[in-house]
Amino acid sequence: MKAPDLHALEGMVLDGDEPVFNEPWEAQAFAMTVALHKKGTFTWEEWARALSSEIHSGEARDYYDHWLTALEKLAATKNLTTPGALKTREQEWHQAAARTPHGKAIEL
Repeated sequence: MKAPDLHALEGMVLDGDEPVFNEPWEAQAFAMTVALHKKGTFTWEEWARALSSEIHSGEARDYYDHWLTALEKLAATKNLTTPGALKTREQEWHQAAARTPHGKAIEL
């Protein structure tokens, strides 16, 4: 199945044909989504529905916060992870961020 036209992804900032990311995690979430699709975990139609649902959820979030929430929910729906495992990983990330000096890469 053909990958979506990036220009069709509402709210995504582009520089030419390339997405613009404000933070490294945004690029990582984007890359994970593309990799999971290429692996056959979900179709682009499934992804589009998941992302659209988050964008239209009424929650006031930045674009990539919607993106990450959609990815987390889709991963849980596909039994790639559980909400509990996601919560644990989030807590581990916050703990790692708290102990990482400013300007250094956060490592889990």
